[in-house]
Amino acid sequence: MSEIIRVVTPIDGRVYIERDYASPTQIQLTLERARVAQPKWQATSLEKRIEIVSRFVDVFVRRKEMIAEEITSQMGRPIRYTPNEVRGVEERARYMISIAEESLAQVTPAKKDGFERYITHEPLGVVFVIAPWNYPYLTAINSIVPAILAGNTVILKHSAQTPLCAERLFEAFDEAGLPSGLFQYLHLRDDDADRMISSSDIDFVAFTGSVRVGHNVQQATSNRFIGSGLELGGKDPAYIREDADLAYAIENVVDGAFFNSGQSCCGVERIYVDEKLYDAFVDGFVDLTRKYVLGDPTQPETTLGPMVTAAAAMNVRKQIAEAIEKGAKSLIDESQFKTSQIGTAYLAPQVFTNVDHSLALMSEESFGPIVGIMKVRNDDEAIALMNDSKYGLTASIWTNDLDAAQRIGQQIQTGTLFMNRCDYLDPALAWTGVKDSGRGCTLSQLGFAQLTRPKSYHLRTSIR
Repeated sequence: MSEIIRVVTPIDGRVYIERDYASPTQIQLTLERARVAQPKWQATSLEKRIEIVSRFVDVFVRRKEMIAEEITSQMGRPIRYTPNEVRGVEERARYMISIAEESLAQVTPAKKDGFERYITHEPLGVVFVIAPWNYPYLTAINSIVPAILAGNTVILKHSAQTPLCAERLFEAFDEAGLPSGLFQYLHLRDDDADRMISSSDIDFVAFTGSVRVGHNVQQATSNRFIGSGLELGGKDPAYIREDADLAYAIENVVDGAFFNSGQSCCGVERIYVDEKLYDAFVDGFVDLTRKYVLGDPTQPETTLGPMVTAAAAMNVRKQIAEAIEKGAKSLIDESQFKTSQIGTAYLAPQVFTNVDHSLALMSEESFGPIVGIMKVRNDDEAIALMNDSKYGLTASIWTNDLDAAQRIGQQIQTGTLFMNRCDYLDPALAWTGVKDSGRGCTLSQLGFAQLTRPKSYHLRTSIR
C-alpha cells in the first residue's frame, strides 16, 4: 500500500502535490492532544472562543486568492468561481458565530421555590470531521466552526484529492491563536479512518460523502453510543409549474444542474416540467447549455471545468450510454465541446428527454454534468415522481404561487424545499436530509444541537 498521497490534478493529469499518510504514532498522538486540550477549551469563556474563531475567519478570507487557486488545481472548478467558496465559508462561519451565544445559552424553566433548575449545552468532546473534495471548505466548515464554538476539539480528515484544504484551515486557526490541540488534521487511509471512528477517543463523527461510506461510518460507530452526522448526497428534483417564470427558471435550473460540473450533493439531477411549458423549457434549457465553455479551469473564460478525475467522468459516461441504449434522446452534440474527450476528466454537459425512472440517469446519483427532463400533467404527478427516489436532500419548485409551493412542499420527502432557487445553503436554516441522503443537521441554531449534549442541574436550595 502506498505511503504517499499523490494528488493528480484533473486539469492536465499531472501530479500536483504529494503528502505522507499519517503513521499510527501520529494518529495516536493527535488523539491524545485532542483529548487533553478539550477540558481547558470547554472551560474557556464563550466570548473568548468567539473572538478566536472570528480571527480565524479574518485570516482565512485574507488568503482568498491562494485558496481559490488551490481549489481549482486540486479538483478542477473554474477559477472564475472558486473565490465564491471563500465567501461562502465566511457567510456560514460568521452566521454561526453570530448565533452562538443564543444557541448555547442555558435553558431555565419556570422558577420553582426552593430549587435552582437549568439545562446547559455540554460539548461532546472530540469531533472527527470527514470532508469531501467537491466543496472542500464549505462542507468542512459546517461542522468545524460550531463544534469549536461549542467547546469541542476537532480532528479533520480531508479527501485525498484536496489535502491542502485541511492544511490551510489549520494554518488559519493557528495564526488566529487557537490553542494547540484544538484543531488538528490527519491525512488518513480509509482503514485508519475507520479505526479512528471506532476509537474511544472520538465522541462524534461528522461525515459528508457517499451512501456506501456512510454505511461504513454507521457500522464503525455501532459498538459505541456516540452520534454521527451523515450527509450522503442526493438525486435532487426540480419541478417547473405552468405558472413559473420560464426564462428565470431556465437560467437558474441550468446553473443548478451544471455548476461545479454537476458535482454537488444538492445539484439538480432530474427535472419535471408541466406539459404546457415543456417544449419551451426544453428548447431554452438546451440553448443555454450550449453556451457553456468547457476547458482549462485556470482560464477566466471557462465556465465548465473537468470533473474531478477521469474515472468519475467515465462513471457518468456509463449512465449516458445506458440512457441512449434504452431510448433516451440526447439533445447535446458532444462534438460542440472540443475539449470533451473519452479517457479524460473533461466531459461535455448533456441533456436528455424521453427518460423515465427505470434509467440510472433518473434514479441513481449522477454527480456529473448530465440531467434528464420529463413532462408532467399536474402537481400530483410531479409530487409522485419527485418522491420516487431513495434520496431526499433538496427539491425545488418553480412557481409564482407561494401557497402552491407550500402545499406541494409539505408532501415532498426532502430536507430542504426551495421555491424559485436551488443548490444553495442558507446558514440560518437547518441543512439536513431524509432517506439515503443521511441524517443529522448542520447550520442554523439546530446545528449546535448535534455537537452538544444537554446536562440538567436540579439543585435544591431549601431542605425545610
